[in-house]
Amino acid sequence: MEPKENGIELSPVEMAKRMACHMAVDENYPKHPKVIGIGSGSTVIYVVERLLTKPGVENVVFLPTGFQSKELIVTSGLRLGDPDCYPDVDVCFDGADEVDDSLQCIKGGGACLFQEKLIGFLAKRLVIVADSRKNSHMLGEYWKKGVPIEVMPMAYTSILPQLVALGALDPKLRMGAPGKAGPVVTDNGNFIIDASFGLIKNPEGLFEKIKLLVGVVEVGIFCNMISAAYFGSQDGSVTVKKSNGDNHIIPPKITATATEFDAIVAESNATPLK
Repeated sequence: MEPKENGIELSPVEMAKRMACHMAVDENYPKHPKVIGIGSGSTVIYVVERLLTKPGVENVVFLPTGFQSKELIVTSGLRLGDPDCYPDVDVCFDGADEVDDSLQCIKGGGACLFQEKLIGFLAKRLVIVADSRKNSHMLGEYWKKGVPIEVMPMAYTSILPQLVALGALDPKLRMGAPGKAGPVVTDNGNFIIDASFGLIKNPEGLFEKIKLLVGVVEVGIFCNMISAAYFGSQDGSVTVKKSNGDNHIIPPKITATATEFDAIVAESNATPLK
Protein backbone atom coordinates (compact mmCIF):
# COMPACT_ATOMS: atom_id res chain seq x y z
CA MET A 1 0.00 0.00 0.00
CA GLU A 2 1.35 3.41 -0.94
CA PRO A 3 2.13 6.04 1.75
CA LYS A 4 -0.55 8.63 2.33
CA GLU A 5 -0.52 12.41 2.59
CA ASN A 6 -3.57 13.85 4.39
CA GLY A 7 -5.36 10.54 3.83
CA ILE A 8 -4.63 10.46 0.09
CA GLU A 9 -2.45 7.70 -1.36
CA LEU A 10 0.62 9.13 -3.11
CA SER A 11 1.58 7.99 -6.59
CA PRO A 12 5.17 6.81 -7.15
CA VAL A 13 6.15 10.14 -8.72
CA GLU A 14 4.57 12.11 -5.85
CA MET A 15 6.33 9.87 -3.35
CA ALA A 16 9.64 10.47 -5.15
CA LYS A 17 9.03 14.24 -5.16
CA ARG A 18 8.27 14.06 -1.47
CA MET A 19 11.43 12.08 -0.77
CA ALA A 20 13.48 14.51 -2.88
CA CYS A 21 12.21 17.38 -0.75
CA HIS A 22 12.82 15.55 2.52
CA MET A 23 16.33 14.68 1.41
CA ALA A 24 16.99 18.28 0.36
CA VAL A 25 15.98 19.51 3.80
CA ASP A 26 17.88 16.79 5.69
CA GLU A 27 21.11 17.45 3.80
CA ASN A 28 20.96 21.25 3.76
CA TYR A 29 19.26 22.27 7.02
CA PRO A 30 21.86 24.20 9.07
CA LYS A 31 22.69 23.20 12.63
CA HIS A 32 21.50 26.51 14.03
CA PRO A 33 19.43 28.26 11.35
CA LYS A 34 18.10 31.74 11.85
CA VAL A 35 16.61 32.66 8.45
CA ILE A 36 15.37 30.34 5.67
CA GLY A 37 13.90 31.24 2.28
CA ILE A 38 10.84 29.38 0.98
CA GLY A 39 10.03 29.31 -2.74
CA SER A 40 6.92 28.33 -4.65
CA GLY A 41 5.66 25.33 -6.59
CA SER A 42 3.98 22.02 -5.77
CA THR A 43 7.15 20.37 -4.48
CA VAL A 44 7.88 23.07 -1.89
CA ILE A 45 4.86 21.91 0.12
CA TYR A 46 6.85 18.78 0.97
CA VAL A 47 9.83 20.94 1.95
CA VAL A 48 7.73 22.74 4.55
CA GLU A 49 6.32 19.39 5.69
CA ARG A 50 9.87 18.26 6.48
CA LEU A 51 10.91 21.58 8.01
CA LEU A 52 8.07 21.30 10.51
CA THR A 53 9.71 18.18 11.98
CA LYS A 54 12.95 19.99 12.80
CA PRO A 55 13.57 20.88 16.48
CA GLY A 56 13.49 24.63 17.12
CA VAL A 57 11.88 25.47 13.77
CA GLU A 58 9.46 27.76 15.60
CA ASN A 59 12.39 30.12 16.25
CA VAL A 60 13.43 30.35 12.59
CA VAL A 61 12.32 33.27 10.40
CA PHE A 62 11.04 32.28 6.95
CA LEU A 63 11.19 34.58 3.92
CA PRO A 64 8.68 34.00 1.09
CA THR A 65 9.47 34.46 -2.60
CA GLY A 66 5.88 35.37 -3.45
CA PHE A 67 2.24 35.31 -2.38
CA GLN A 68 1.92 31.52 -2.60
CA SER A 69 4.91 30.83 -0.37
CA LYS A 70 3.80 33.57 2.03
CA GLU A 71 0.46 31.81 2.45
CA LEU A 72 2.26 28.48 2.93
CA ILE A 73 4.46 29.93 5.67
CA VAL A 74 1.52 31.54 7.50
CA THR A 75 -0.82 28.54 7.28
CA SER A 76 1.96 26.26 8.52
CA GLY A 77 2.37 28.38 11.65
CA LEU A 78 5.93 29.45 10.84
CA ARG A 79 7.46 32.87 11.54
CA LEU A 80 7.14 35.23 8.57
CA GLY A 81 9.82 37.78 7.71
CA ASP A 82 10.86 40.25 4.99
CA PRO A 83 14.24 40.36 3.21
CA ASP A 84 14.76 44.03 4.06
CA CYS A 85 14.70 43.06 7.75
CA TYR A 86 16.55 39.73 7.38
CA PRO A 87 19.11 40.01 4.54
CA ASP A 88 21.36 37.26 5.94
CA VAL A 89 19.70 34.01 4.76
CA ASP A 90 21.10 30.60 5.75
CA VAL A 91 19.48 28.56 2.96
CA CYS A 92 16.67 28.89 0.43
CA PHE A 93 14.55 25.97 -0.83
CA ASP A 94 12.82 26.67 -4.13
CA GLY A 95 11.45 25.06 -7.28
CA ALA A 96 12.50 25.60 -10.90
CA ASP A 97 11.14 25.40 -14.43
CA GLU A 98 14.30 23.76 -15.77
CA VAL A 99 17.82 22.95 -14.51
CA ASP A 100 20.74 22.02 -16.77
CA ASP A 101 23.82 19.88 -16.15
CA SER A 102 25.77 22.91 -14.92
CA LEU A 103 23.05 23.80 -12.39
CA GLN A 104 22.03 26.88 -14.33
CA CYS A 105 18.27 27.21 -14.31
CA ILE A 106 15.17 28.94 -15.63
CA LYS A 107 12.64 30.25 -13.10
CA GLY A 108 9.69 32.58 -13.28
CA GLY A 109 6.90 30.40 -14.64
CA GLY A 110 4.88 31.53 -11.63
CA ALA A 111 5.79 35.21 -12.21
CA CYS A 112 7.81 35.52 -8.98
CA LEU A 113 11.29 35.66 -10.51
CA PHE A 114 12.44 38.92 -8.92
CA GLN A 115 11.64 37.81 -5.37
CA GLU A 116 13.02 34.34 -6.10
CA LYS A 117 16.30 35.76 -7.34
CA LEU A 118 16.55 38.21 -4.44
CA ILE A 119 16.09 35.54 -1.77
CA GLY A 120 18.32 33.11 -3.70
CA PHE A 121 21.04 35.77 -3.94
CA LEU A 122 20.85 36.52 -0.22
CA ALA A 123 21.05 32.84 0.72
CA LYS A 124 24.32 31.09 1.50
CA ARG A 125 22.85 28.02 -0.26
CA LEU A 126 20.14 27.83 -2.91
CA VAL A 127 18.62 24.35 -3.05
CA ILE A 128 16.23 23.36 -5.86
CA VAL A 129 13.55 20.68 -5.54
CA ALA A 130 11.50 19.57 -8.54
CA ASP A 131 10.23 16.59 -10.51
CA SER A 132 12.32 14.93 -13.21
CA ARG A 133 10.61 16.88 -16.03
CA LYS A 134 12.66 19.89 -14.91
CA ASN A 135 15.98 18.04 -15.18
CA SER A 136 17.69 18.62 -18.55
CA HIS A 137 21.14 18.68 -20.14
CA MET A 138 20.72 22.18 -21.62
CA LEU A 139 18.28 25.00 -20.88
CA GLY A 140 15.50 25.10 -23.44
CA GLU A 141 15.57 21.34 -23.96
CA TYR A 142 12.30 20.68 -22.12
CA TRP A 143 11.05 24.11 -21.04
CA LYS A 144 9.47 25.50 -24.20
CA LYS A 145 7.58 28.49 -22.78
CA GLY A 146 10.63 30.73 -22.94
CA VAL A 147 12.71 32.76 -20.52
CA PRO A 148 10.47 34.80 -18.18
CA ILE A 149 11.50 38.46 -18.07
CA GLU A 150 9.99 40.93 -15.59
CA VAL A 151 9.72 44.40 -17.14
CA MET A 152 8.38 47.84 -16.31
CA PRO A 153 4.90 48.18 -17.91
CA MET A 154 5.82 51.37 -19.78
CA ALA A 155 8.84 49.68 -21.37
CA TYR A 156 7.47 46.38 -22.68
CA THR A 157 6.74 47.57 -26.23
CA SER A 158 10.31 48.80 -26.69
CA ILE A 159 11.80 45.67 -25.12
CA LEU A 160 10.00 43.17 -27.40
CA PRO A 161 11.88 44.09 -30.64
CA GLN A 162 15.17 44.25 -28.76
CA LEU A 163 14.63 40.67 -27.59
CA VAL A 164 14.03 39.62 -31.21
CA ALA A 165 17.36 41.27 -32.11
CA LEU A 166 19.00 39.12 -29.42
CA GLY A 167 17.58 35.96 -31.02
CA ALA A 168 14.22 35.52 -29.28
CA LEU A 169 11.59 33.61 -31.23
CA ASP A 170 8.33 35.58 -31.12
CA PRO A 171 8.53 36.95 -27.53
CA LYS A 172 5.13 37.68 -26.03
CA LEU A 173 3.64 39.59 -23.15
CA ARG A 174 2.21 37.03 -20.71
CA MET A 175 -1.55 37.36 -20.49
CA GLY A 176 -3.70 36.56 -17.46
CA ALA A 177 -6.48 34.64 -19.22
CA PRO A 178 -8.65 32.81 -18.33
CA GLY A 179 -8.64 34.23 -14.83
CA LYS A 180 -7.84 37.84 -15.72
CA ALA A 181 -8.41 40.16 -18.65
CA GLY A 182 -5.16 41.75 -19.79
CA PRO A 183 -1.55 40.95 -18.89
CA VAL A 184 -0.22 39.15 -15.83
CA VAL A 185 0.85 41.67 -13.18
CA THR A 186 3.60 40.59 -10.78
CA ASP A 187 3.63 41.16 -7.02
CA ASN A 188 5.77 44.22 -7.82
CA GLY A 189 3.27 45.70 -10.27
CA ASN A 190 5.28 44.79 -13.38
CA PHE A 191 4.64 42.78 -16.57
CA ILE A 192 6.15 39.46 -17.70
CA ILE A 193 7.52 38.77 -21.18
CA ASP A 194 8.16 35.15 -22.17
CA ALA A 195 10.97 34.91 -24.74
CA SER A 196 12.07 31.59 -26.22
CA PHE A 197 15.68 31.34 -27.44
CA GLY A 198 15.64 27.64 -28.28
CA LEU A 199 18.53 25.72 -26.74
CA ILE A 200 20.54 28.13 -24.59
CA LYS A 201 24.22 27.26 -24.93
CA ASN A 202 25.47 30.28 -22.98
CA PRO A 203 22.94 31.13 -20.22
CA GLU A 204 25.23 33.63 -18.49
CA GLY A 205 25.91 35.57 -21.68
CA LEU A 206 22.22 35.69 -22.60
CA PHE A 207 21.28 36.81 -19.10
CA GLU A 208 23.76 39.71 -19.23
CA LYS A 209 22.47 40.92 -22.60
CA ILE A 210 18.82 40.87 -21.53
CA LYS A 211 19.51 42.46 -18.13
CA LEU A 212 21.16 45.45 -19.84
CA LEU A 213 17.97 46.37 -21.71
CA VAL A 214 16.37 49.51 -20.29
CA GLY A 215 13.16 48.64 -18.47
CA VAL A 216 14.11 45.06 -17.59
CA VAL A 217 13.68 44.47 -13.85
CA GLU A 218 14.91 40.87 -13.69
CA VAL A 219 15.61 37.89 -15.94
CA GLY A 220 14.50 34.34 -15.17
CA ILE A 221 17.92 32.83 -15.86
CA PHE A 222 19.71 31.92 -12.62
CA CYS A 223 23.45 31.53 -13.20
CA ASN A 224 26.00 30.14 -10.73
CA MET A 225 23.56 30.31 -7.82
CA ILE A 226 22.45 26.73 -7.14
CA SER A 227 24.26 24.59 -4.56
CA ALA A 228 22.24 21.42 -5.14
CA ALA A 229 19.16 20.18 -7.00
CA TYR A 230 16.94 17.19 -6.13
CA PHE A 231 14.57 15.64 -8.69
CA GLY A 232 11.80 13.13 -8.03
CA SER A 233 11.36 10.76 -11.00
CA GLN A 234 8.34 8.86 -12.28
CA ASP A 235 9.98 5.51 -11.54
CA GLY A 236 10.24 6.52 -7.87
CA SER A 237 13.96 7.34 -7.88
CA VAL A 238 15.53 10.62 -6.76
CA THR A 239 18.29 12.24 -8.85
CA VAL A 240 20.70 14.55 -7.02
CA LYS A 241 22.97 17.12 -8.69
CA LYS A 242 25.43 19.14 -6.61
CA SER A 243 27.72 22.05 -7.44
CA ASN A 244 30.70 20.05 -6.16
CA GLY A 245 30.09 17.43 -8.85
CA ASP A 246 28.66 14.79 -6.51
CA ASN A 247 25.81 13.64 -8.77
CA HIS A 248 23.93 10.42 -8.04
CA ILE A 249 20.60 8.57 -8.09
CA ILE A 250 18.69 7.18 -5.10
CA PRO A 251 16.97 3.98 -6.34
CA PRO A 252 13.17 3.48 -6.15
CA LYS A 253 13.47 0.60 -3.68
CA ILE A 254 14.83 3.06 -1.11
CA THR A 255 12.32 5.87 -1.68
CA ALA A 256 9.38 3.43 -1.87
CA THR A 257 10.06 1.95 1.57
CA ALA A 258 11.00 5.20 3.34
CA THR A 259 8.29 6.59 5.57
CA GLU A 260 10.53 8.74 7.73
CA PHE A 261 13.19 9.59 5.16
CA ASP A 262 16.80 9.02 6.19
CA ALA A 263 19.23 10.97 4.01
CA ILE A 264 22.20 8.97 5.27
CA VAL A 265 20.62 5.64 4.28
CA ALA A 266 19.67 7.10 0.89
CA GLU A 267 23.19 8.33 0.20
CA SER A 268 24.65 4.93 1.10
CA ASN A 269 22.42 3.34 -1.56
CA ALA A 270 23.07 5.94 -4.24
CA THR A 271 24.31 5.14 -7.73
CA PRO A 272 26.77 7.70 -9.18
CA LEU A 273 25.63 9.51 -12.33
CA LYS A 274 27.95 9.08 -15.33
